[in-house]
Amino acid sequence: MSKLTLVKDADSKSSCCSGDDAPPAQDIREVVKQRYGLAVQAVVRGAKPSCCGSAATGMGGTDPITRDLYAAEQTTGLPEEALAASFGCGNPTALAELRPGETVLDLGSGGGIDVLLSARRVGPTGKAYGLDMTDEMLALAEKNKLKAGASNVEFLRGTIEQIPLPDSTVDVIISNCVINLSGDKDKVLREAFRVLKPGGRFAVSDIVLRRELPESARKSMTLWTGCVAGALVESEYVAKLRSAGFRDVTVDPTRIYDKDDAAEMASSCGGGDMSETLAALDGAIMSAFIRARKP
Repeated sequence: MSKLTLVKDADSKSSCCSGDDAPPAQDIREVVKQRYGLAVQAVVRGAKPSCCGSAATGMGGTDPITRDLYAAEQTTGLPEEALAASFGCGNPTALAELRPGETVLDLGSGGGIDVLLSARRVGPTGKAYGLDMTDEMLALAEKNKLKAGASNVEFLRGTIEQIPLPDSTVDVIISNCVINLSGDKDKVLREAFRVLKPGGRFAVSDIVLRRELPESARKSMTLWTGCVAGALVESEYVAKLRSAGFRDVTVDPTRIYDKDDAAEMASSCGGGDMSETLAALDGAIMSAFIRARKP
């Protein structure tokens, strides 16, 4: 078991945690859960967390991963806190080609922004589920659901490694910068495959690596909870999807981050002296849209 020091204040610039050993999956889950709980508290207080749930900044502050994901016309009429509590790396609802009457599931739904956008697209004859493990996020999502007047939305408590839905339940699975945080991605992808109907679609935004990261970055819990060290190399992501049973797998880059972006991420995450790691991150990280199909 690695020794972890958890962040005590969501407004601090200190590192979320540290550990000399590669973190076990359960440690990752607990740290991510605590970090996102603190992050949503910061949103409620009027701050804007960055780096996928890291230290809070002013409402105008954003980082390279989370900024400029949604067009203004998409979010018109949605609660401001739903958008403020978005820690994603893309806009899966814009690319998932959701159709009226479909059932969609968002893995790691946070404050509910992508669930509410999906609910609009599938319409009153469709259904949008959101799944999250963080009580504070679920409470905010329920509040945003009421504010939006969304009657075709349901939020579920649980983990993405054990989805609380029956087999062959949903038409489309979306997710926004969450699968990379899991310590057991094979289980996540098997569960996604299980709950999809035959012919169902997997359409997620995620952080993906273009090459392997150095071991120092892989062992950093700060980078795990900041969406970097837990990310898969593109070829490995594709292989894991195919192993889970998916077909027609594609990975399309949406943003590639350079060394300046990496430095900004490190600053917002409170990563301390990371000069060697930053050099290795230059051009190694991308936001991508990953599509696949259940036969």
